[in-house]
Amino acid sequence: MRQNKWKFLMFFILLLLDSNLLLAGGVTPSDKNLQKQRVVKNKKEQVDGGISQASLYGKTINVIGDSYVKNHHRPYEEAWHYLVAGKYKMNYRNYGRNGRCLVFDRTSEKWGKPMLEYYREMNDTADYVLVIGGHNDADYIARGKGTLLQFEVGLDSLCRGLIAKYPSAKLAFVTPWRVPGQAFESVTSVIKKVCGNYSIPVFDASSSSGIYVWDETFRKLYFQGPNDMAHLNAKGHQLFFRKGETFLLGL
Repeated sequence: MRQNKWKFLMFFILLLLDSNLLLAGGVTPSDKNLQKQRVVKNKKEQVDGGISQASLYGKTINVIGDSYVKNHHRPYEEAWHYLVAGKYKMNYRNYGRNGRCLVFDRTSEKWGKPMLEYYREMNDTADYVLVIGGHNDADYIARGKGTLLQFEVGLDSLCRGLIAKYPSAKLAFVTPWRVPGQAFESVTSVIKKVCGNYSIPVFDASSSSGIYVWDETFRKLYFQGPNDMAHLNAKGHQLFFRKGETFLLGL
């Protein structure tokens, strides 16, 4: 009889201790719910590799540019910027046109209006606006049809216009690859200078892309033709993908 009383007393004491733990910072029902939420979140991150938590996830991106954006003779679905958007389930809009310049009007050559004018026709809503260009401007200047000063003044106007049109969006530029020729080097320098005046991030593809335009063997493997010095093929876009992705994630 006495032994049963001791057992009952011990059970009662343990019950009290357990109740006190719940009231004094132990595992409360709300704590259990939080733990369940963390488990669900961790499982989700394990399944999608944390993609759903990334800054790009589910956002809208407008990509404007030349054949680097249109992707020349290949579908733009092979392009690195489209692949990045797909990975992060972004709403992707492609405003690329072969032959288009950032600043110079090539309508008479059937290459259309420059981005300096065409940007106004883009959808007004976007979380990201990526501008990829300068290759055709450099070629235009190299052929003596435009000047570097004209390019700088026009690019300044383009930056101002984009800021006014997309005051809340993250703006960014990507320069041309490192193509042989002084005009290309000068155009890249101006892009970095002008964008720097407005704190617009620039990916300098002429120095940091790992795309070796001047090497014929490289072009045969990663460009749309052995003599092509502008347009990546599917393998080339895959090669550049990681650097482009890292740049966009860092905006």
